[in-house]
Amino acid sequence: MTAGQNRIPVNLDYAASTPMRAEALLAQREYDDSELAGVNPNSLHSLGRKAAARLEVARREIAHSFGARVRPSEIILTNGGTEANQLALLGLAEGTRQRDRKRGRVIVSAIEHDSILDNLPLLRAAGFTVDLVQPCRAGYVEPATLVELLSDDVALVSIMVANNETGVVQPIRELAAAAHTAGALFHTDAIQGYLHIPLDVTELGVDAMSVAAHKIGGPVASGALYLKSRTPLRPRIFGGGQEAGRRAGTQDLRTQLAFAAAASSLTPHVAQERAKLQTLSDKLYATLTAHPRIHATMGDYAQADRLPGMVSIYVDGMDSEELIVKLDAAGFEVSAGSACSSGSMDPSHVLSAMGIGREQALGALRISFDDRVNPDDLDEFAQTLLSIVGAA
Repeated sequence: MTAGQNRIPVNLDYAASTPMRAEALLAQREYDDSELAGVNPNSLHSLGRKAAARLEVARREIAHSFGARVRPSEIILTNGGTEANQLALLGLAEGTRQRDRKRGRVIVSAIEHDSILDNLPLLRAAGFTVDLVQPCRAGYVEPATLVELLSDDVALVSIMVANNETGVVQPIRELAAAAHTAGALFHTDAIQGYLHIPLDVTELGVDAMSVAAHKIGGPVASGALYLKSRTPLRPRIFGGGQEAGRRAGTQDLRTQLAFAAAASSLTPHVAQERAKLQTLSDKLYATLTAHPRIHATMGDYAQADRLPGMVSIYVDGMDSEELIVKLDAAGFEVSAGSACSSGSMDPSHVLSAMGIGREQALGALRISFDDRVNPDDLDEFAQTLLSIVGAA
Protein backbone atom coordinates (compact mmCIF):
# COMPACT_ATOMS: atom_id res chain seq x y z
CA MET A 1 0.00 0.00 0.00
CA THR A 2 1.62 3.24 -1.10
CA ALA A 3 -1.06 5.84 -0.47
CA GLY A 4 -2.71 6.19 2.90
CA GLN A 5 -5.76 7.80 1.35
CA ASN A 6 -6.56 4.52 -0.45
CA ARG A 7 -7.11 2.64 2.75
CA ILE A 8 -9.15 2.99 5.91
CA PRO A 9 -6.88 4.66 8.50
CA VAL A 10 -5.57 2.29 11.16
CA ASN A 11 -6.00 3.89 14.57
CA LEU A 12 -3.01 2.99 16.73
CA ASP A 13 -3.62 5.78 19.25
CA TYR A 14 -5.92 3.95 21.65
CA ALA A 15 -4.04 5.30 24.67
CA ALA A 16 -5.59 8.67 23.79
CA SER A 17 -9.13 7.36 23.44
CA THR A 18 -10.92 4.30 22.12
CA PRO A 19 -14.00 3.56 20.00
CA MET A 20 -17.03 2.63 22.04
CA ARG A 21 -17.64 -1.07 22.52
CA ALA A 22 -20.81 -2.76 21.29
CA GLU A 23 -21.94 -3.33 24.89
CA ALA A 24 -21.63 0.37 25.71
CA LEU A 25 -23.46 1.45 22.56
CA LEU A 26 -26.27 -1.01 23.30
CA ALA A 27 -26.60 0.31 26.85
CA GLN A 28 -27.02 3.84 25.52
CA ARG A 29 -29.59 2.79 22.92
CA GLU A 30 -31.61 0.89 25.49
CA TYR A 31 -31.54 3.92 27.78
CA ASP A 32 -32.64 6.24 24.96
CA ASP A 33 -35.59 3.94 24.20
CA SER A 34 -36.61 3.51 27.84
CA GLU A 35 -38.92 5.44 30.11
CA LEU A 36 -35.86 6.62 32.02
CA ALA A 37 -34.46 8.71 29.15
CA GLY A 38 -33.80 12.21 30.45
CA VAL A 39 -35.03 11.43 33.97
CA ASN A 40 -33.12 12.97 36.87
CA PRO A 41 -32.07 10.15 39.25
CA ASN A 42 -32.37 12.60 42.16
CA SER A 43 -36.09 13.28 41.64
CA LEU A 44 -38.52 11.92 44.19
CA HIS A 45 -41.21 10.72 41.79
CA SER A 46 -41.52 7.15 40.54
CA LEU A 47 -39.39 7.57 37.42
CA GLY A 48 -36.74 9.39 39.45
CA ARG A 49 -36.59 6.52 41.92
CA LYS A 50 -36.32 4.02 39.06
CA ALA A 51 -33.49 6.04 37.53
CA ALA A 52 -31.75 6.17 40.90
CA ALA A 53 -32.05 2.40 41.27
CA ARG A 54 -30.61 1.89 37.80
CA LEU A 55 -27.75 4.26 38.59
CA GLU A 56 -26.92 2.20 41.65
CA VAL A 57 -26.83 -0.98 39.55
CA ALA A 58 -24.30 0.73 37.29
CA ARG A 59 -22.33 1.90 40.32
CA ARG A 60 -22.25 -1.67 41.66
CA GLU A 61 -20.96 -2.98 38.32
CA ILE A 62 -18.26 -0.29 38.17
CA ALA A 63 -17.31 -1.03 41.80
CA HIS A 64 -16.81 -4.71 40.92
CA SER A 65 -14.28 -3.72 38.25
CA PHE A 66 -12.12 -2.18 41.02
CA GLY A 67 -12.03 -5.41 42.99
CA ALA A 68 -14.37 -8.02 44.40
CA ARG A 69 -14.46 -6.42 47.86
CA VAL A 70 -15.16 -2.85 46.75
CA ARG A 71 -18.47 -1.44 47.95
CA PRO A 72 -20.65 0.70 45.68
CA SER A 73 -20.54 3.46 48.30
CA GLU A 74 -16.79 3.72 47.70
CA ILE A 75 -17.33 4.81 44.08
CA ILE A 76 -17.74 8.50 43.20
CA LEU A 77 -19.04 8.97 39.66
CA THR A 78 -17.36 11.85 37.81
CA ASN A 79 -17.36 13.61 34.47
CA GLY A 80 -14.18 11.87 33.36
CA GLY A 81 -10.67 11.03 34.50
CA THR A 82 -9.38 14.59 34.73
CA GLU A 83 -12.09 15.51 37.23
CA ALA A 84 -11.46 12.32 39.21
CA ASN A 85 -7.75 13.16 39.41
CA GLN A 86 -8.35 16.74 40.50
CA LEU A 87 -10.89 15.65 43.12
CA ALA A 88 -8.44 13.11 44.51
CA LEU A 89 -5.37 15.35 44.48
CA LEU A 90 -6.93 18.46 46.00
CA GLY A 91 -9.72 16.81 47.96
CA LEU A 92 -7.54 14.23 49.71
CA ALA A 93 -4.77 16.69 50.50
CA GLU A 94 -7.18 19.19 52.05
CA GLY A 95 -9.19 16.48 53.80
CA THR A 96 -6.06 15.08 55.41
CA ARG A 97 -4.80 18.49 56.50
CA GLN A 98 -8.14 19.28 58.10
CA ARG A 99 -7.72 16.15 60.20
CA ASP A 100 -4.02 16.71 61.00
CA ARG A 101 -2.81 20.30 60.59
CA LYS A 102 0.89 19.40 60.42
CA ARG A 103 0.38 17.48 57.17
CA GLY A 104 1.00 20.21 54.64
CA ARG A 105 3.11 18.41 52.05
CA VAL A 106 2.15 16.45 48.92
CA ILE A 107 4.39 14.18 46.85
CA VAL A 108 3.68 13.31 43.22
CA SER A 109 5.85 11.68 40.60
CA ALA A 110 7.54 13.73 37.90
CA ILE A 111 5.94 11.52 35.23
CA GLU A 112 2.30 12.12 36.13
CA HIS A 113 -0.32 13.11 33.57
CA ASP A 114 -1.01 16.83 33.14
CA SER A 115 -4.34 16.38 34.95
CA ILE A 116 -2.19 15.95 38.08
CA LEU A 117 0.78 18.19 37.31
CA ASP A 118 -1.25 21.17 36.09
CA ASN A 119 -3.16 21.22 39.39
CA LEU A 120 -0.03 21.53 41.54
CA PRO A 121 -0.20 25.37 41.49
CA LEU A 122 -3.63 25.08 43.13
CA LEU A 123 -2.12 22.95 45.88
CA ARG A 124 0.64 25.48 46.43
CA ALA A 125 -1.89 28.32 46.45
CA ALA A 126 -3.75 26.42 49.18
CA GLY A 127 -0.60 26.40 51.29
CA PHE A 128 0.82 22.97 50.49
CA THR A 129 4.44 22.22 49.70
CA VAL A 130 4.78 19.92 46.70
CA ASP A 131 7.71 17.60 46.02
CA LEU A 132 8.32 15.64 42.81
CA VAL A 133 9.70 12.13 43.09
CA GLN A 134 11.83 11.18 40.09
CA PRO A 135 11.69 7.88 38.19
CA CYS A 136 14.67 5.69 37.42
CA ARG A 137 15.97 5.39 33.86
CA ALA A 138 13.62 2.44 33.26
CA GLY A 139 10.64 4.74 33.84
CA TYR A 140 9.32 3.74 37.25
CA VAL A 141 9.54 5.22 40.73
CA GLU A 142 11.63 3.07 43.03
CA PRO A 143 10.13 2.69 46.53
CA ALA A 144 13.45 3.61 48.14
CA THR A 145 13.43 6.93 46.26
CA LEU A 146 9.97 7.72 47.64
CA VAL A 147 10.97 6.74 51.16
CA GLU A 148 13.73 9.37 51.10
CA LEU A 149 11.09 12.08 50.64
CA LEU A 150 8.58 10.82 53.19
CA SER A 151 8.11 12.24 56.68
CA ASP A 152 5.27 12.85 59.11
CA ASP A 153 4.26 16.11 57.39
CA VAL A 154 3.14 14.40 54.16
CA ALA A 155 -0.61 14.43 53.58
CA LEU A 156 -0.78 12.63 50.25
CA VAL A 157 1.31 10.71 47.73
CA SER A 158 -0.06 10.43 44.17
CA ILE A 159 1.68 8.13 41.69
CA MET A 160 0.06 6.68 38.57
CA VAL A 161 -0.51 2.97 37.95
CA ALA A 162 1.09 3.05 34.51
CA ASN A 163 2.55 5.88 32.53
CA ASN A 164 0.42 7.13 29.65
CA GLU A 165 3.41 7.73 27.37
CA THR A 166 5.74 4.80 28.03
CA GLY A 167 3.31 2.23 29.40
CA VAL A 168 5.69 1.43 32.26
CA VAL A 169 3.81 0.02 35.27
CA GLN A 170 4.70 1.42 38.68
CA PRO A 171 5.23 -0.71 41.84
CA ILE A 172 2.06 0.66 43.40
CA ARG A 173 1.70 -1.88 46.20
CA GLU A 174 5.18 -1.07 47.56
CA LEU A 175 4.79 2.68 47.03
CA ALA A 176 1.43 2.75 48.83
CA ALA A 177 2.85 0.74 51.73
CA ALA A 178 5.71 3.23 52.07
CA ALA A 179 3.30 6.17 52.11
CA HIS A 180 1.14 4.52 54.76
CA THR A 181 4.17 3.82 56.95
CA ALA A 182 4.65 7.60 57.08
CA GLY A 183 0.94 8.13 57.82
CA ALA A 184 0.17 9.62 54.40
CA LEU A 185 -2.71 8.75 52.08
CA PHE A 186 -1.98 7.22 48.67
CA HIS A 187 -3.84 7.97 45.43
CA THR A 188 -3.14 6.38 42.07
CA ASP A 189 -4.20 7.57 38.62
CA ALA A 190 -5.17 4.28 36.95
CA ILE A 191 -6.71 5.89 33.87
CA GLN A 192 -4.23 4.29 31.47
CA GLY A 193 -3.96 0.92 33.17
CA TYR A 194 -7.56 0.29 34.19
CA LEU A 195 -8.86 -3.02 32.80
CA HIS A 196 -5.70 -3.44 30.72
CA ILE A 197 -3.87 -5.12 33.59
CA PRO A 198 -5.33 -6.77 36.71
CA LEU A 199 -5.91 -4.10 39.38
CA ASP A 200 -7.57 -4.74 42.73
CA VAL A 201 -7.58 -1.69 44.99
CA THR A 202 -7.65 -3.84 48.12
CA GLU A 203 -4.58 -5.81 47.07
CA LEU A 204 -2.79 -2.64 45.95
CA GLY A 205 -3.55 -1.01 49.29
CA VAL A 206 -4.46 2.39 47.84
CA ASP A 207 -6.83 4.91 49.40
CA ALA A 208 -8.10 6.29 46.10
CA MET A 209 -7.92 5.38 42.41
CA SER A 210 -9.07 7.34 39.33
CA VAL A 211 -10.36 5.82 36.08
CA ALA A 212 -11.95 7.01 32.83
CA ALA A 213 -14.44 5.18 30.66
CA HIS A 214 -13.18 6.30 27.25
CA LYS A 215 -9.89 4.44 27.69
CA ILE A 216 -11.72 1.08 27.75
CA GLY A 217 -14.37 1.52 25.06
CA GLY A 218 -16.84 3.47 27.17
CA PRO A 219 -18.11 7.01 26.54
CA VAL A 220 -16.12 10.21 26.84
CA ALA A 221 -16.99 12.42 29.84
CA SER A 222 -17.54 9.48 32.17
CA GLY A 223 -15.23 8.39 34.97
CA ALA A 224 -15.02 7.36 38.57
CA LEU A 225 -12.95 7.76 41.70
CA TYR A 226 -12.61 4.90 44.15
CA LEU A 227 -12.43 6.32 47.67
CA LYS A 228 -11.78 3.88 50.48
CA SER A 229 -14.36 4.11 53.26
CA ARG A 230 -13.62 6.69 55.95
CA THR A 231 -10.92 8.37 53.85
CA PRO A 232 -11.07 12.16 54.39
CA LEU A 233 -12.04 14.15 51.30
CA ARG A 234 -12.97 17.79 50.82
CA PRO A 235 -15.32 18.12 47.81
CA ARG A 236 -14.32 20.35 44.91
CA ILE A 237 -17.76 20.93 43.33
CA PHE A 238 -20.60 22.26 45.46
CA GLY A 239 -24.25 22.87 44.76
CA GLY A 240 -26.12 19.67 45.50
CA GLY A 241 -26.09 16.54 47.60
CA GLN A 242 -25.28 14.08 44.82
CA GLU A 243 -22.68 11.34 45.28
CA ALA A 244 -23.21 11.40 49.06
CA GLY A 245 -22.20 15.07 49.10
CA ARG A 246 -18.78 14.37 47.60
CA ARG A 247 -19.45 15.56 44.04
CA ALA A 248 -22.34 17.90 43.27
CA GLY A 249 -24.15 17.81 39.94
CA THR A 250 -26.81 15.66 38.31
CA GLN A 251 -25.37 12.30 37.34
CA ASP A 252 -25.46 11.42 33.64
CA LEU A 253 -27.22 8.07 33.84
CA ARG A 254 -26.80 7.43 30.12
CA THR A 255 -23.02 7.60 30.12
CA GLN A 256 -22.62 5.76 33.42
CA LEU A 257 -24.75 2.88 32.11
CA ALA A 258 -22.50 2.69 29.07
CA PHE A 259 -19.41 2.89 31.28
CA ALA A 260 -20.70 0.05 33.44
CA ALA A 261 -21.49 -2.06 30.37
CA ALA A 262 -17.97 -1.65 28.98
CA ALA A 263 -16.38 -2.38 32.36
CA SER A 264 -18.54 -5.47 32.93
CA SER A 265 -17.63 -6.87 29.52
CA LEU A 266 -13.90 -6.55 30.20
CA THR A 267 -13.53 -7.38 33.89
CA PRO A 268 -13.61 -11.21 33.59
CA HIS A 269 -11.05 -11.30 30.78
CA VAL A 270 -8.31 -8.87 31.82
CA ALA A 271 -5.57 -11.44 32.44
CA GLN A 272 -6.36 -13.37 29.25
CA GLU A 273 -6.37 -10.26 27.05
CA ARG A 274 -3.21 -8.99 28.71
CA ALA A 275 -1.34 -12.13 27.69
CA LYS A 276 -2.54 -11.87 24.10
CA LEU A 277 -1.65 -8.21 23.74
CA GLN A 278 1.70 -8.71 25.47
CA THR A 279 2.67 -11.15 22.74
CA LEU A 280 1.69 -8.63 20.04
CA SER A 281 3.56 -5.74 21.66
CA ASP A 282 6.65 -7.89 22.28
CA LYS A 283 6.72 -8.78 18.58
CA LEU A 284 6.33 -5.13 17.56
CA TYR A 285 9.10 -4.01 19.92
CA ALA A 286 11.41 -6.75 18.61
CA THR A 287 10.75 -5.84 14.98
CA LEU A 288 11.23 -2.11 15.45
CA THR A 289 14.20 -2.10 17.83
CA ALA A 290 16.11 -4.44 15.53
CA HIS A 291 16.76 -1.27 13.55
CA PRO A 292 19.82 0.47 15.05
CA ARG A 293 18.12 3.90 15.10
CA ILE A 294 14.94 2.78 16.92
CA HIS A 295 15.01 2.35 20.69
CA ALA A 296 12.53 1.43 23.42
CA THR A 297 12.15 4.44 25.72
CA MET A 298 12.47 2.34 28.89
CA GLY A 299 15.60 0.53 27.73
CA ASP A 300 15.22 -3.24 27.93
CA TYR A 301 11.55 -3.64 27.04
CA ALA A 302 11.65 -7.39 27.65
CA GLN A 303 12.45 -6.85 31.34
CA ALA A 304 10.03 -3.96 31.88
CA ASP A 305 6.69 -4.30 33.62
CA ARG A 306 4.52 -2.44 31.11
CA LEU A 307 1.04 -2.15 29.69
CA PRO A 308 0.39 -4.82 27.07
CA GLY A 309 -1.08 -2.63 24.34
CA MET A 310 1.48 0.15 24.25
CA VAL A 311 4.80 0.43 22.44
CA SER A 312 6.98 3.44 23.28
CA ILE A 313 10.02 4.18 21.14
CA TYR A 314 12.23 7.00 19.92
CA VAL A 315 14.00 7.29 16.58
CA ASP A 316 17.48 8.75 16.30
CA GLY A 317 17.78 11.64 13.85
CA MET A 318 14.04 12.14 13.23
CA ASP A 319 11.43 14.15 15.08
CA SER A 320 8.00 13.01 16.12
CA GLU A 321 6.11 15.46 13.94
CA GLU A 322 7.83 14.26 10.78
CA LEU A 323 7.22 10.63 11.68
CA ILE A 324 3.57 11.18 12.57
CA VAL A 325 2.86 13.07 9.33
CA LYS A 326 4.51 10.41 7.19
CA LEU A 327 2.77 7.57 9.01
CA ASP A 328 -0.54 9.42 8.71
CA ALA A 329 -0.01 9.73 4.94
CA ALA A 330 0.51 5.96 4.87
CA GLY A 331 -2.72 5.37 6.80
CA PHE A 332 -1.46 4.85 10.36
CA GLU A 333 -2.47 7.08 13.28
CA VAL A 334 -0.03 7.25 16.20
CA SER A 335 1.06 9.95 18.65
CA ALA A 336 4.21 11.40 20.13
CA GLY A 337 2.92 10.95 23.67
CA SER A 338 -0.04 12.21 25.63
CA ALA A 339 -2.81 13.52 23.38
CA CYS A 340 -3.55 16.11 26.06
CA SER A 341 -0.17 17.72 25.35
CA SER A 342 -0.26 17.48 21.56
CA GLY A 343 0.85 20.55 19.66
CA SER A 344 3.78 21.22 21.96
CA MET A 345 7.23 21.00 20.43
CA ASP A 346 8.87 20.70 23.84
CA PRO A 347 10.29 17.30 24.71
CA SER A 348 8.06 15.07 26.81
CA HIS A 349 8.32 15.80 30.52
CA VAL A 350 8.06 12.05 31.09
CA LEU A 351 11.03 11.17 28.89
CA SER A 352 13.04 14.09 30.24
CA ALA A 353 12.42 12.89 33.80
CA MET A 354 13.65 9.45 32.76
CA GLY A 355 16.95 10.97 31.64
CA ILE A 356 16.38 10.76 27.89
CA GLY A 357 18.10 13.61 26.05
CA ARG A 358 16.18 16.35 24.29
CA GLU A 359 17.02 15.24 20.74
CA GLN A 360 16.04 11.65 21.44
CA ALA A 361 12.85 12.67 23.27
CA LEU A 362 11.78 14.81 20.31
CA GLY A 363 11.79 11.65 18.19
CA ALA A 364 9.41 9.70 20.41
CA LEU A 365 6.39 7.73 19.20
CA ARG A 366 3.61 5.98 21.12
CA ILE A 367 1.82 3.11 19.39
CA SER A 368 -1.22 1.89 21.32
CA PHE A 369 -4.04 -0.59 20.77
CA ASP A 370 -6.40 -2.92 22.60
CA ASP A 371 -7.95 -6.36 22.12
CA ARG A 372 -9.72 -5.20 18.95
CA VAL A 373 -6.47 -4.72 17.00
CA ASN A 374 -5.80 -6.63 13.79
CA PRO A 375 -2.34 -8.24 14.13
CA ASP A 376 -1.78 -7.85 10.39
CA ASP A 377 -2.15 -4.09 10.80
CA LEU A 378 0.65 -4.10 13.38
CA ASP A 379 2.89 -5.99 11.00
CA GLU A 380 2.15 -3.58 8.16
CA PHE A 381 2.69 -0.62 10.47
CA ALA A 382 6.10 -1.95 11.49
CA GLN A 383 7.22 -2.34 7.90
CA THR A 384 5.92 1.13 7.04
CA LEU A 385 7.80 2.76 9.90
CA LEU A 386 10.97 0.87 9.06
CA SER A 387 10.74 2.07 5.46
CA ILE A 388 10.29 5.67 6.65
CA VAL A 389 13.29 5.47 8.95
CA GLY A 390 15.28 3.92 6.11
CA ALA A 391 18.54 2.07 6.04
CA ALA A 392 20.93 2.42 8.91
